[in-house]
Amino acid sequence: MTGSNTFPELLANSGELITFYDRNYRLTHSTARFKALRGPTVTEGASLFDLYPGLAAGEARVALEQVLVDGQSNAINVTSGSNREGMVLVFVTAAGLGLVELTDGIAITAATKAEHSKLLHQATHDVLTGLQNRQRFSERLNEILATNDNVRERSALLQIDLDDFKSVNDTLGHATGDALLKLAANRIRSVLQDGDSAFRYAGDEFAIVQYGKDASDAEIVAQALVESFKAPFIINDMPLFVGASVGIAYGPQHGAESSELMKAADIALYAAKRDGRGCVRVFNRSMLLLLEQRENLRRNLRLALERKELDLEYQPLVHASGQIVGFEALVRWNHSEIGLIPPNVFIPIAEADGLMDDIGRWVLEEACRQAKTWPDTLSVAVNLSPAQFLGGSLTDTVAQVIDSSGIRADRLELEITESVLLEQTVDNLDTLNTLNVLGIRISLDDFGTHYSSLSYLKNFPFDSLKIDQYFIKDLDIDGKSQTIVRAIIGLAHGLDMMVTAEGVETARQAEWLIKEGCDLLQGHHLGRAMSAERARVFASKAGASLNFRQRIR
Repeated sequence: MTGSNTFPELLANSGELITFYDRNYRLTHSTARFKALRGPTVTEGASLFDLYPGLAAGEARVALEQVLVDGQSNAINVTSGSNREGMVLVFVTAAGLGLVELTDGIAITAATKAEHSKLLHQATHDVLTGLQNRQRFSERLNEILATNDNVRERSALLQIDLDDFKSVNDTLGHATGDALLKLAANRIRSVLQDGDSAFRYAGDEFAIVQYGKDASDAEIVAQALVESFKAPFIINDMPLFVGASVGIAYGPQHGAESSELMKAADIALYAAKRDGRGCVRVFNRSMLLLLEQRENLRRNLRLALERKELDLEYQPLVHASGQIVGFEALVRWNHSEIGLIPPNVFIPIAEADGLMDDIGRWVLEEACRQAKTWPDTLSVAVNLSPAQFLGGSLTDTVAQVIDSSGIRADRLELEITESVLLEQTVDNLDTLNTLNVLGIRISLDDFGTHYSSLSYLKNFPFDSLKIDQYFIKDLDIDGKSQTIVRAIIGLAHGLDMMVTAEGVETARQAEWLIKEGCDLLQGHHLGRAMSAERARVFASKAGASLNFRQRIR
């Protein structure tokens, strides 16, 4: 008996005459030896009764069908295709039937039973994790949904996806990824209730099928699974943190067919991912509506540039002295049917669909073209998406835009978020250094939130920090916010950086920030985002000193 570990290898190396059939008695697999002996008649889809005519009628047919009814293996006397008297061992598989031909009439040996059991296991289970495989998953789901009893009304499908698995696989290698998948499968097994079935059907995608249980049982299992994944996976003495997101759909109310139920569970899983990962979501119809709307936006966004639906607005950047020193360019999408769509809705879609290079280049070109019409003392700030760093052509794009627009490099400020520095840190730092060499100012946006790390400030000489509006909104009443903002201002100045406070909404906030030494202020109190034409008028006031008690109009 072979020591091979995969189903195809076992079929190729087995010395037995073994065949597998679906429930319509059509051939699906056979060992290489069987093919060699039977020749061209052994093709996928061939009828069992063409290969074994003796099983087509009489007592042999009754015995064959009884195997399907009671699930018990049976040795049946049969006439083979070459009219030789013999015996076959017939056994049930997940897909239908398996046959082991014993043409010499010898007794069924323990080795033969062991081999057919191993083949059966390989046909229905994932080799890496030992969980049931995709084929068995589909069959089990179809079996449940085809049941004509009230128990079917209490079935559930849990779709499971591992959070951040790809980064582990990419950075630590496939061997570590495989080890992680095995441990993940064990954690899935650990939360199963009696009667639950667990499956691995693709990559880091798993599923659990429940049958004849209350809806609360599915949510209990799902939540237990999420909690179990919060503990680190220890591989080669290294702790790895990979979470789990779960989408739940109930049959048949969310889908009477397996494809419908899987789609519902997938949509619920997408909602879990969208809502922050590491959580459980149960399908509802509103999720489907949101997904359809998102897909519609995705299709239309690809045409937005061509249709000239994208536009820029500009929000003033005001020095502590009250002088306008520049504007931040903010992209807007004026959809021809829906109307104004905010950036926090369409930018993630653009990033996911690889559209940010084109959109980002357009924003740079338009912002620099507009800024060229302003007094040359005014700067323009443009936000960069992390997705724009992935193609490797960002520095060339920026250099080309500066050259074609004729704007001085030091009038352009590029704002990045800390997420840029989380991905491909060395390459991205090299890109930022090249931009800096060109004379372009670089600002670290939203400082103080997410993954703030002082190492960023040490590894790259930012020209300025922007304090996130989260710390500004309650600045005049919250002592903790005041302490944090005061510390950021001191830190930035100590590193020879400018500080900009965004989200300034009141005169009291502005006065406090100016008193503490904040260099630049931005927010609705000082001026809302405005059209390019209005920005041009504001630009004419560049030399004026503004009163922070008065909102700019």
